[in-house]
Amino acid sequence: MSIPNMQALFEAGVHYGYSRTKRHPSMIPFIYGSKNRIDIIDLAKTETALKEACDLVTTAKNGGKTVLFVGAKAEIKNLVRDAALSIDMPYVENRWIGGTFTNFGEIKKRIERMEDLENRQEKGELIYQTKKEKLLIEREIEKLKVMFGGLRNLKKLPDVMVVIDPRKEMIAIEEANQLNIPVIALANTDCDIRGIDFPIPGNDTNQASVQSVLQALVAAYKS
Repeated sequence: MSIPNMQALFEAGVHYGYSRTKRHPSMIPFIYGSKNRIDIIDLAKTETALKEACDLVTTAKNGGKTVLFVGAKAEIKNLVRDAALSIDMPYVENRWIGGTFTNFGEIKKRIERMEDLENRQEKGELIYQTKKEKLLIEREIEKLKVMFGGLRNLKKLPDVMVVIDPRKEMIAIEEANQLNIPVIALANTDCDIRGIDFPIPGNDTNQASVQSVLQALVAAYKS
């Protein structure tokens, strides 16, 4: 398993926090200092936290567990999707749908509906009475794919959730907490990390920073 060292994390810009005015008190223990009123994250603590998160992911893989990746910010959603797909895990790259965990039975029905329509469409089994009906069904399929496409292989609640930017994904984290699903989260200095089991302090917007953390977690799963 390859964990990026402090130099690699530094080069990826993981240490860049937000301005002190945006600082959340729960992140204070992870702040090394400030420069030009910008908080600098302690990369020694980031490295330690990342190793702990990677250990959890490796344990999950060895136990045949499911890891769900969540990250809907435009800057990094493609990285989240690619990381999940590289290890055949489910992901959420668009807005979190309330009840994804707490009302999973209904969510599962929507996923099944999507897969059924897709399969029937591919086999030419969908029969349309009018052009309007054809258009409506095609729109339904596309809407379902946007909402649930990344969850198609989520047959049960995940065993671990990986989140990029917990400030944006608060609803997902609240649902995970309700059901005791462990949460790993890459969190910048503006994030409330209470309720996060494995916080990884680091820049959660910069692509190089996010990529370095995701690559480490993927490598841990593959190891």
